[in-house]
Amino acid sequence: MSQTKDPNGEKSPTKNRGFSRRGFIHGVGVTGAVAPGLLQDAASAQSAAGVVGPGAVPITLNINGKAVKLSVEPRLTLLDALRNNLDLTGSKRVCDRGTCGACTVLLDGKVAYACSLLAIDMQGRKITTIEGFALEGGKPHPVVQAFVDHDAQQCGYCTPGFVVAAKSFLDTNPSPTMDQVKDGLGGNLCRCGTYVGVRAAVLDAASKMKGGRRG
Repeated sequence: MSQTKDPNGEKSPTKNRGFSRRGFIHGVGVTGAVAPGLLQDAASAQSAAGVVGPGAVPITLNINGKAVKLSVEPRLTLLDALRNNLDLTGSKRVCDRGTCGACTVLLDGKVAYACSLLAIDMQGRKITTIEGFALEGGKPHPVVQAFVDHDAQQCGYCTPGFVVAAKSFLDTNPSPTMDQVKDGLGGNLCRCGTYVGVRAAVLDAASKMKGGRRG
């Protein structure tokens, strides 16, 4: 029990709440080191809950058809793992908010933003980056070649994301119209404004890949 003063200045008993800021500070040394008992309790709680980290942990990712082993902190994004750990720099960091699409990859064949995914959570998934299909048999993928032919890039930061998104789009929409291309690539932004070239490139790639119609 502890005592507090009421408005009249008289002391009255209050219940001990069991935890206080002062009590916590007493459990920490003057150097800021947490008492060993507190660290052990925290570690036990993490182990019981199946928590990993904060240090690096081993993971295995399926990237471009190959199993890749990494040691990463659980907080590391897939984008950072690709760029900093594997030197797969096709995916770009631009907005870093899952908005612009510059970091687009394929996850089990579907478009995904690598900046918004944790690498540790991608185990067991099939990840495809632009490096995984840009060249086929030593020749540019039809989408890549179409982007070159139609000058569908300026600064280039958004281009890999657009190419990946376009490939995914054409895989499921082999004969798109112009309006369908506009809708299908709506998740990717180009600050340079090369949308006309991008859309023309996608239609051209469709015609060469599957005989897509124009319109």
